[in-house]
Amino acid sequence: MNDLIKKLALRLLWALAFASTAAWAVNDLPGGPAVWQLNLQPAATKMAAEQAWLHWFMLIICTVIFVAVFGVMFYSIWKHRKSVGHKPATFQESVKVEIAWTIIPFIIVILMALPATKAVVAQKDTSNADITIKATGYQWKWGYDYLKGEGEGIAFISTLDNEHREISNSGAKGVQIDDYLLKVDNVLVVPVDKKIRIITTANDVIHAFAVPSLGIKQDAIPGFVRDTWFRAEKTGNFHGQCQELCGKEHSYMPIHVKVVTAEEYSKWVQDEQKKMDAKLDDPSKLWKLDEITKRGEKVYAANCAACHQSNGRGAGPIKPLDGAVVVLNTDNIK
Repeated sequence: MNDLIKKLALRLLWALAFASTAAWAVNDLPGGPAVWQLNLQPAATKMAAEQAWLHWFMLIICTVIFVAVFGVMFYSIWKHRKSVGHKPATFQESVKVEIAWTIIPFIIVILMALPATKAVVAQKDTSNADITIKATGYQWKWGYDYLKGEGEGIAFISTLDNEHREISNSGAKGVQIDDYLLKVDNVLVVPVDKKIRIITTANDVIHAFAVPSLGIKQDAIPGFVRDTWFRAEKTGNFHGQCQELCGKEHSYMPIHVKVVTAEEYSKWVQDEQKKMDAKLDDPSKLWKLDEITKRGEKVYAANCAACHQSNGRGAGPIKPLDGAVVVLNTDNIK
């Protein structure tokens, strides 16, 4: 029996040593999980900071209540035990005690509810957003559609990076990647100091869009539209995952939000729009008459209307020749 205990103890020590070595081989991920993380992730928004404050506020209150209640209880048990000669009291209920343990908890609950209610109400205020993005959950990836604001019309699918999937499929032996299973092929890009409204829905089962550093978590339910918002106060990369069990590849639904400056965001929008235009101009595509007409109108409005009117005359810096004196005057014709 002693030998068995010794063997189990040695195996446990070996497992702990291996686990600690493997864990420290990976670094903390800024905007994501950290090695041996015990607290919430560092906040990048005021809402996330408010949630962190509420977390500690509630924890401290609960700890004080726990210590006070159990301290009084254990003190009473020890101080008034039968072995030192104490006898049980014969009194019945006490009105004062009944009132005290009704009013005091009520006051404590109110003190806890006020800041919590304020935070919840603020989380639901998605009005006056600078940019609105729809996040659609699929098994197992995210679809992003920029619906309103700068970047309107941009849409793409974001999936787990194929290299990370292959590593996972191979058993992930000896993996030392800080963002393991959190890297995606297409990043959700947003500008700093702008209110971003996230509309969530799903195409198949219930998912959940969550990025802890940004203080957002909202279920994505098929047939329903939910929303949340955030305003990042600093640039950087922030990571999250689907937090609703949605199937066998639930852990393969990472979320990567990249917060950039306003100038960088504008450049990203221009690049994405060029990519979309290039896809639309695929020479192998067979256009229908109404499709190519609408496409031509968009190209004309974006590139030609500033100098050329639809009636054939010039506009802006281009002087119209149709009806101009230089054209009507036959003396100038040689």
